[in-house]
Amino acid sequence: MIKRKIFSVLGMLLLILLTACGENQTTQEIKEEKKLQIVTTYSIIFDIVENVAGDHAEIYSIVPIGADPHEYDPLPEDLTKTTDADVVFYHGLNLEEGNGWFNKLIDTAGKSKNVVHPVSEGVEPIYLETLGQTDDPDPHTWLDVSNVIIFAENVRDHLIEADVENQEVYKKNAEKYIQQLEKLHTKTLDKIQDIPEENRFLITSEGAFKYFEKAYNIETGYIWEINSENEGSPKQMSDVVDLIREKNISGLFVETSIDRRSMETVSIETGVPIAGEVYTDSLGKEGTDGDSYIKMMESNLNVLYQGLIDGDD
Repeated sequence: MIKRKIFSVLGMLLLILLTACGENQTTQEIKEEKKLQIVTTYSIIFDIVENVAGDHAEIYSIVPIGADPHEYDPLPEDLTKTTDADVVFYHGLNLEEGNGWFNKLIDTAGKSKNVVHPVSEGVEPIYLETLGQTDDPDPHTWLDVSNVIIFAENVRDHLIEADVENQEVYKKNAEKYIQQLEKLHTKTLDKIQDIPEENRFLITSEGAFKYFEKAYNIETGYIWEINSENEGSPKQMSDVVDLIREKNISGLFVETSIDRRSMETVSIETGVPIAGEVYTDSLGKEGTDGDSYIKMMESNLNVLYQGLIDGDD
């Protein structure tokens, strides 16, 4: 009888220990599996955040690859992801302003301002030149690689605010990524300077390359200044044709995320060929030359170099 009681007590203790261990293991697994839920407005920011966050976040990008972040109609899934997000990163500086789509999304999702961050904070803006828009910044800051270094630093700091336990990981990831960006910036400077000065003139559909122009000493021209409803008007087309003839431009460039028909019309009108396709507002799809920010900029550099060097023949 005594032995049975002893075995019964031991059995109960063993069961309690096993249950406690199971609960601790489950709690630990839940803790390990919990990652920051992050939303970014478009693919370029997604890639930057992914490089800094590493495996410690689940990241959702709102605007699909190849689409225009200037103007976008959010989907129900975008609202759900934004509502559930721990951190939201957007560009700012007049990028996500079309129809006020981003501000409406944030308001509808009920997000507090202290978890919604512009990655471009600290970047010196260049302003638009079009009459009536001269108080608006040109948003295409990321085409100057040195600005993306600022993006990465901002992302690092806000990730640390949201997840201080993993701050050393974010610091290490950011440091590694920034080193890669610094090499890319230097490479771009050097390669553009190898193009004869008289050939350093870049014509695109949208005037997205002002920051690139300032950073890398190359002149730019365009059909329209920023994506809007007024794209490819007769006046815009006439002005760029005159510019091409005046500057004796030998090659034109189209963008992956913009309808190329306006530039094709300009090419026919001037007899100047389209020399290549560049990335501006979006990364390329997975497996393409532009499926990361660094690869996108390297692709642009190679396309521009080849297209503008060929004009010297």
